[in-house]
Amino acid sequence: MNRKFAEIGGVRLALSNLEKNLYPSYGFTKAHILEYYRRIAPFMLPHLKDRALTLKRYPEGVDKEYFFEKRCPSHRPSWVPTAEILLDDGEQMTVCLVNDLNTLMWIGNLASLELHVPLVRVRSPETPDSMVFDLDPGDEADILDCAGVALILRHLLSSMNLTTYVKTSGMKGLHVYVPLNSEETTFEETRKFSKAVAEVLQRNYPGLVTARMAKEYRKKKVFINWSQNDSSKTMVCVYSLRAREMPMVSFPLSWEALENLTASGEGGNIHVTHTEALARAEKEGDLFQGMITVKQELPYL
Repeated sequence: MNRKFAEIGGVRLALSNLEKNLYPSYGFTKAHILEYYRRIAPFMLPHLKDRALTLKRYPEGVDKEYFFEKRCPSHRPSWVPTAEILLDDGEQMTVCLVNDLNTLMWIGNLASLELHVPLVRVRSPETPDSMVFDLDPGDEADILDCAGVALILRHLLSSMNLTTYVKTSGMKGLHVYVPLNSEETTFEETRKFSKAVAEVLQRNYPGLVTARMAKEYRKKKVFINWSQNDSSKTMVCVYSLRAREMPMVSFPLSWEALENLTASGEGGNIHVTHTEALARAEKEGDLFQGMITVKQELPYL
């Protein structure tokens, strides 16, 4: 195993197999991955902070087998922050917290290309600080259809005085978020609310939207996955790489940009590569910052 040592965040970190090509069709090595996460860290770390990380590791690259790892690896360095969370069976599990650059680099060195986190921070495991609508296109639907649904969602939620944010999933769809940051909100409330909204859109746009998960209902439609609003579920973190043929990113968009992209009819332009992500974040700042700062309460339906 080839190793190099780097001083990052005041600690000495061993980095291995930097030349390994983890996106073989694109020529994107582990060194490139670590450089991406180093540069995107100022924008990404606030959204990872104090959230139980689920690692999605691709040790042989995106075209090979991967595995999820919810427990923080026992071989972790002593400086990696951790937390204990309670599982449904009463057992405690030690999880990694990515609160600093050196931990983010350590995670990247494990070939955890994708970083998935819950809608809660570890200090308040039953209080979601956001609600999410996961828009997933079925067969014969695409990301432009998702964009249309996202804009409808934005309009509906705006009529309820709720501010929303949107990001690409980095895969086929879009994620629409509603920041809450309220100590009173429960998953039962966000799940009921999101399901009701999804069913309203299903009734009003039956040719475009379905709130039902079964594949037979999703052809030519956008599935609004409201069930992600659950304490056991995770979402890919904003700015995370995705394990596709190309290193695409789950990236925030302004609503104006999404409107313009939808009007152009060029769905491919909605997807964001790692180079675009860095350039746009460094120019525009964190378009998802409101997810941390905006406080809202769900209205009664």
